[in-house]
Amino acid sequence: MGYEHKNSRGQQYYLHSVEAKNGRTLFFFSKKSENGIDLPEGYEVTENPKTGLPLLKKK
Repeated sequence: MGYEHKNSRGQQYYLHSVEAKNGRTLFFFSKKSENGIDLPEGYEVTENPKTGLPLLKKK
């Protein structure tokens, strides 16, 4: 199981990634736990204060 984040509203999110057509890796959070990944080195998780959605940012 990968990285999981519980937001301020008590909802559980899991980190996922997908490779884009240009070769870059896109990270996103989902409520589905299958195929989750670990938190990449050099990144931190913040939360959007209005929506409560987790965001991945470079340190």
